Amino acid sequence: MEKEKQFWLLKIEVGEWSWDDQATNGGLSNWDGVKSKQAQKNLKSMRLGDLCFFYHSGPKARRIVDVVSVVREWYEDDGSAVDVRPVGEMNRSVDLKELKGDDGLKGFGLFRQPRLSIVPIPNDMWDWICELGGGFGRGEASIKPVMVCFHCVKSLCFCFLLWFEVCGASTQSVGQINPGFEGSQMNWVDHDGLFLLSNNLIFAFGFYALDGTLFSLVVIHMSSSRIVWTANREQQVKNDVKFVLDENGNAYLGNAMSVVWSTDTTGKGVTAMELQDNGNLVLLGSNRRILWQSFSSPTDALLSGQEFVVGMKLKSDPYFNDLHHYLEFKTDDLILYVGYQTPQLYWSMSTDSRKTINQVNDTISSASLVANSWNFYDQNQILVWQFNFSNYNDPNAIWAAVLGTDGAISFYNLQNGKSPGPEPITIPQNSCSTPEPCPPYNVCSFDSRCQCPSVLKSRPKCTPDLNFLCNGSKKSVVELVYVGERLNYFALGFVKPLLKTHLSGCQEACRENCSCRVLFFENTSRNCFLFDQVGSLKRAELGSIGFISYIKVHSGGLDGGNESKEHKHVVFVVIITIATVLIIVGLIYLGFRFIRMKKKLMKRSQETSEEDDVFDGVSGMPIRFSYNDLCNATKDFSMKLGQGGFGSVYQGVLPDGSGVAVKRLEGIGQGKKEFRAEVSIIGSIHHVHLVKLKGFCAEGTHRLLVYEYMGKGSLDRWIFNKNEEDHVLDWETRFNIVLGMAKGLAYLHEECDAKIVHCDIKPENVLLDDNFLAKVSDFGLAKLMKREQSSVFTMVRGTRGYLAPEWIMNYAISEKSDVYSFGMVVMEVIGGRKNYVPGESLEKAHFPSYAFKMMEEGKLNEILDPKLDIDKNDERVVNAIKVALWCIQDDMHMRPSMARVVQILEGICVVSEPPSSSQVSSWIYSSFFKSNGEEGIFSRSTNDNSVVLPSEVQLSGPR
Repeated sequence: MEKEKQFWLLKIEVGEWSWDDQATNGGLSNWDGVKSKQAQKNLKSMRLGDLCFFYHSGPKARRIVDVVSVVREWYEDDGSAVDVRPVGEMNRSVDLKELKGDDGLKGFGLFRQPRLSIVPIPNDMWDWICELGGGFGRGEASIKPVMVCFHCVKSLCFCFLLWFEVCGASTQSVGQINPGFEGSQMNWVDHDGLFLLSNNLIFAFGFYALDGTLFSLVVIHMSSSRIVWTANREQQVKNDVKFVLDENGNAYLGNAMSVVWSTDTTGKGVTAMELQDNGNLVLLGSNRRILWQSFSSPTDALLSGQEFVVGMKLKSDPYFNDLHHYLEFKTDDLILYVGYQTPQLYWSMSTDSRKTINQVNDTISSASLVANSWNFYDQNQILVWQFNFSNYNDPNAIWAAVLGTDGAISFYNLQNGKSPGPEPITIPQNSCSTPEPCPPYNVCSFDSRCQCPSVLKSRPKCTPDLNFLCNGSKKSVVELVYVGERLNYFALGFVKPLLKTHLSGCQEACRENCSCRVLFFENTSRNCFLFDQVGSLKRAELGSIGFISYIKVHSGGLDGGNESKEHKHVVFVVIITIATVLIIVGLIYLGFRFIRMKKKLMKRSQETSEEDDVFDGVSGMPIRFSYNDLCNATKDFSMKLGQGGFGSVYQGVLPDGSGVAVKRLEGIGQGKKEFRAEVSIIGSIHHVHLVKLKGFCAEGTHRLLVYEYMGKGSLDRWIFNKNEEDHVLDWETRFNIVLGMAKGLAYLHEECDAKIVHCDIKPENVLLDDNFLAKVSDFGLAKLMKREQSSVFTMVRGTRGYLAPEWIMNYAISEKSDVYSFGMVVMEVIGGRKNYVPGESLEKAHFPSYAFKMMEEGKLNEILDPKLDIDKNDERVVNAIKVALWCIQDDMHMRPSMARVVQILEGICVVSEPPSSSQVSSWIYSSFFKSNGEEGIFSRSTNDNSVVLPSEVQLSGPR
């Protein structure tokens, strides 16, 4: 029987081919079955936009690697590499020479160069191409490779563009993206908004949510989760705004209404956007020439190897009072300053005594982080200064210098993982040397304590009353109040004195200057400094004389004699009169509002009473609690058990001593009557494997559900070892939990009067009682929520690992969506680990893909939790793994019903081998070419071999 063929598409995107006779002799001439002269003729005649198709089958699958190798020789460039992407994993990068055996059939290669991409073509797509191409076919018995090249026609190009877009939806790219790429945060919600990875998988580019609703376009270091560059820091966007790399070479963030950020590279010959291994995001032109790069426009961080040159600037995120700090490379120096109305310097590298000087009287023109030091070079790249910030000298470490919101530069070793702490060496050397370690006018001590000067302690917030303006009006009566001696200020070392005089002269200069707020005077040098805005003051260092300081305050009086006093009296009378009138009018208005509100409350009370009668008059309703009852039962909601997709859950005890879990629903979009109807349905459902609804509360705007309390908590605590006892569940307990889940879901899907689709099956929604009996919770809640507010339709889209593909593709949701989620949970129960673990090896990171592979190779022990002691002859182990793999088929039609899952687990039905991993990724294409017939996947254990057809039930809305 002939093996299934694998077809490959070679698309030339830009440029032309150059022919290499040596490559031909070493490659195609040795390729069995290929007419080399015809192949050469075809390739030499190819033009921009041409499409070339290769396919190969049978035992000579190794030859497809030869094709790619030859292609590599034709297109010579540094760093030529191919990504081999097994089904389910899109992140392993290897060199072409490392491909062995039948890699050409098991995975597919994507040649990551701006001129070339190689991807697989489904068989059905190939048949369609053959029809358009005029009859060049595969040949039923042929096992020889065939190469066909032809110039694309408009309809064919359009169809392939559509195919590439569908195929690439929600898929992360590695290394590069090409012009024509676009998408919003919603397209990559399963990848946390990140759509472009560096080849070494250390950095990623994409959307990042800072507050959950607004997004920035960032470059992020993956393992530490630290943002190292931001495109739109000043103007964040919603999740429907798109990032676009258009065909004209311009990259921008925006929509039809406006553009938030752009590289302004239209018409400059951009061939690709690349995220390099050092974290630099670049736009490439011909010969890989860099046309634009993020390293040239840094935000608040510098990375190892990033060149910081004269004119560049870092800007911190805003402080609590919208204050920004800046690091700027000026000619001959690197400086820090604060963004006051008149900027004030507070540090420079030239004055920092901690640096090492290698060259004297040399001009610096660039700086970069190298190993554990910050190096400064002249225009000939000769080292002038060196600032060592760490004793950890690892040349392969990735360092980041970050300008924080407090104005200090900290150094982080990003390879230390999540939230790495900074090095103890910072710039400036101590926190009191930054502009505002304390509120303005407060004095910062060297132990980082803040103290309000005694002269300002009686004033609100320890600030002077500065209501005077420089507007040309009569001078306000001001006075200078003495703050103290032996004080210092961060900017005094970087400004020249306004004048040299005695203390009284300095005071007079400040009085006469309406913009002066603070003066500093040094007795020894008689230097006088005036400032129009001030941050924190600080104590003078030991051995330093310090400065005398005065602060200007408003005394409250006015000049002008009797005329001024009469004017003041008139103003006072006018103010009293206006205030009296306003008070009378306000009282009349409040009385009118009180009468209207009283009538409205009476009407609302009557309506509430009528609705309450409706609640009380319905038979079969669960117990109705008042809000006050539940406050008492939960001790004012003080003991929180967890936070779910529908709201928070609190532990409580009823007056009869029974324990309950009270769920406070959030985002309810229904009135009392609709809520009553849904509660009536949920309360009427009774099953041993479903959490029992004991009561509810519908009082005013409060909507609460009261469930039985489950002593062992949720399943995730036990399979991921998050329980206090660190107890490992044995196989018998795990199997019973899986079977209990299946029975509960089967009851919801097929035995209730109204079919209920759960929509959010995950370990957190499977609860265990004191005997580890599994019960499904949160069923029936999806229909209680507003669609635009419900976490079923928003937050759940970001839950990695449990969503069926139809959620992502916006297809109709059915009970088969629950089956998929059930299968993913079973995989975690069997393996004792999360389905996606970024810290694992590339092969094991995505557990379902790894399980498929191990199943094919007969290595079941590699799938099972290593902590389990399982009898290898127990058929339930194999059955559980097989049924889980059937449940997570991407094609919903191939998934079994939950009733059939129960039969299999109980041994009533025999389960066949699930499809191999190479078939799972074709679900998108197979949906385009699906025939009306479906092949059954299960059979009775008796002689009854009737076909079972899983069917999709399309609902009006998830329940």
